[in-house]
Amino acid sequence: MAATQWVLDPMHSEVQFKIKHLVISTVTGSFKKFEGTIEADGDSFENARVHLTLDVNSIDTNQEQRDQHLKADDFFAAATYPNIIFESTSFAKTGSDTYKVAGNLTVKDVTKPVTLDVDYGGTATDFYGNTKAGFEITGKINRKEFGLTWEGITEAGSIVVGEEVKLSASVQFAKQKEEVLA
Repeated sequence: MAATQWVLDPMHSEVQFKIKHLVISTVTGSFKKFEGTIEADGDSFENARVHLTLDVNSIDTNQEQRDQHLKADDFFAAATYPNIIFESTSFAKTGSDTYKVAGNLTVKDVTKPVTLDVDYGGTATDFYGNTKAGFEITGKINRKEFGLTWEGITEAGSIVVGEEVKLSASVQFAKQKEEVLA
């Protein structure tokens, strides 16, 4: 069976994260530049192979000073490690439209296994005849496990940044046309 190639459509996708700030509120951020592919067997996504790359320099928390701090060596060290990379090791169906995707997440120079929940929104054909597939991906990681260990404590003793990071992506992939070999 021929492999079906899908390419992430960044115009119809978003990648976000949420983290506690001062333990009392949540800061939401996103990555504005990213790319990805899915290689599937035929039209089924079960056992698909997923590759996602996030551009660390595109991080946006709606506060430029904080974004610069996140890009600096205290956090992501974007000059040295410009990308966050996810490579799947399994993509298993758990329900009619749900999956678990397991894989290796690399942040800075640390690679750890993670498992994320995937809700498959279905496929549709756009106005131009392109077949698109939509997914909602969620999960959690501990930032310290990935070398993001900066600590800040306020004068009153409050922790500035939480350890748990909630991940969320709403992504759309475009099915690639099969090449016909002559």
